[in-house]
Amino acid sequence: MADMPMDIITDLFLRLPASTLVRCRVLSKPCFSLIDSPDFISSHLHHTLETGDHLMILLRGPRLLVTVDLDSPDKVSDVEHPLKAGGLTEVFGSCNGLIGLSNSPTDMALFNPSTRQIHRLPAEPVDFPEGSRTRGYVFYGLGYDSVNEDYKVVRMIQCKGGAADELVFGFPYEVKVFSLKMNTWKRVKRLLPAIQLLFYFYYHLLYRRGYGVLACNSLHWVLPRRPGLIAFNTIIRFDVAAEEFEILTFPESLAHENIDIGVLEGCLCLMCNREFTSVDVWVMKEYKVEGSWSKVFSVPKPKSVESFDFMRPLLYSKDRRKVLIEVNNAKLLWFDLGSKRLRTLRIKDCDSSYSAELLVSSLVLGCKGDPSEAKRRRERRALEDKMMQQRSKRWDDFLSKGFKLVL
Repeated sequence: MADMPMDIITDLFLRLPASTLVRCRVLSKPCFSLIDSPDFISSHLHHTLETGDHLMILLRGPRLLVTVDLDSPDKVSDVEHPLKAGGLTEVFGSCNGLIGLSNSPTDMALFNPSTRQIHRLPAEPVDFPEGSRTRGYVFYGLGYDSVNEDYKVVRMIQCKGGAADELVFGFPYEVKVFSLKMNTWKRVKRLLPAIQLLFYFYYHLLYRRGYGVLACNSLHWVLPRRPGLIAFNTIIRFDVAAEEFEILTFPESLAHENIDIGVLEGCLCLMCNREFTSVDVWVMKEYKVEGSWSKVFSVPKPKSVESFDFMRPLLYSKDRRKVLIEVNNAKLLWFDLGSKRLRTLRIKDCDSSYSAELLVSSLVLGCKGDPSEAKRRRERRALEDKMMQQRSKRWDDFLSKGFKLVL
């Protein structure tokens, strides 16, 4: 490889998964410099997103966090991360190879499972409004601001004082945004009057998974209808670049239905549950254009599930004849668009229920320091452990000889 031109090496490296590239950094100093360069990291991400190569599924469940190679479901890797604590760590989104992790609203991090690189977010206190004693619902979102080339985390918290306050005075709220580039939090204060009313008086801001859906530089949530109070659904969007909320229009025919929100091939989509017997999938093919919504397919209730409470599409197969869907936060199935048949995606050693996120292989956040230095540290620790074992053995021998009883 020493005699190979760097442009050929670069083209080769662009085709490799990030986990392999981390190991390739030890090949030579030029390879180390290339893989760590911001330009290469950006080019590798662009190539991966464009080709769809090295796509993974992140499975999360009780005490479970693993990645699965979509092309090789038997290739399952445990995700170990420094934020893991005694309780359950939430995963609140996936963006360009990064996932958001949270143990609490003040203990959060961005983590790249491919490189094992982590960035802990500075602890940001919850500023409770006057009269509010505890936090109610907490909602997160992770997105990429392509205008400012920045990754951002949105944290929304609804506060409450007591049961009576909830019924009469509504739900005071706090919205804060973290910027990875600035490594700081700031509070979002500018909200449209309609958004303020929706937050404060009418809604528990509720999305079934609780996390914002990222599409077209914006995070999205459904504000669901509440029988006896509000008769229609509303979709709100948070523009990650402008850091502003807006209301997003969608077909009026879905305003009174049981809907959820997702993303398919980068386009926002809505899932309309037809009395739990089937789910219609609508896609917004041109963002923020109401007339671009169209129903693309309908998924019947699988025979293998008792109830059909939740379904969302994840991606098309490479031949576009099938769609991978998640059902009830528990199963992954391939839905054949032609035959309308469903086939379970079986994953090695994953028999329990889990929810899924798509994850691309990327070098975002960089790699963990100098691999040569890391190797030296491992060798030094191994040598120290060996010396400790030898000292412990000599001490044990001394004690056994020094205190041996002669009868």
